[in-house]
Amino acid sequence: MKITPIKKFLNENNKENIAIIGHMGSGKSIFGKKIAHYLNIKHIDIDREISKYENSTINNIFLSKGEIYFRKIETLIALDILEKKNVIISLGGGSILNKKTRDKIKKHSFSIFLDVDIYILNKRLKKSKNRPLLKDGNILTILQQLDKQRRKYYTNADFTINNSSSLNAAFLSFKKNFLFQNV
Repeated sequence: MKITPIKKFLNENNKENIAIIGHMGSGKSIFGKKIAHYLNIKHIDIDREISKYENSTINNIFLSKGEIYFRKIETLIALDILEKKNVIISLGGGSILNKKTRDKIKKHSFSIFLDVDIYILNKRLKKSKNRPLLKDGNILTILQQLDKQRRKYYTNADFTINNSSSLNAAFLSFKKNFLFQNV
C-alpha cells in the first residue's frame, strides 16, 4: 500500500486526522472540502453530522432544544469523529469550548486555525439566516464577544492560515506552508 505524503506526515507526527477550527463564517467547511479533494481523503463536517443525527437543521435544534443541548450533541459527535484516521474534519466554531474536544484535537489531530478578521466576518455573516448565535443582536458585537471567548483556544492550533482575503489564497498558503515544507 502506497502512503500519500499527508498520511506519512500524520503518521510521523502521531496524528490521525486534520481538524479545521475557527469562527463561523471563516470557511472551515469549504476549505475542508477543498483540501480533502486535493489530498484525495474524506471530509467530515461536524455541523452536517449533527443535522443528520438530529434529523434537523442547526437553527431548529437551537430553537427547539437550546444551545446547551446542541453543545452536548456537538461534543458527542466531535469526540467520536476526532478518533477517525486520515480524514479532514471541519469542526463547529464553538466546539473548541469543550475541554474534552480540545484534548482530543491535540491528541489525534493536526489542527488548522482559519483566522479571519472580525470585520470581514461581520461582512460575510451580515445577511446569514442560518447562524442562531447571531439572531438577536448586533453581529459585530456578538462576533467580538465570541472572539474574546474562543481565540485563546483557536491560537493553540498547530497551524494558522489567514482566510480574510479569499479561499484560494488560504488554500495556496496551506499548500505552500504545509504540504511542501513540512511533508
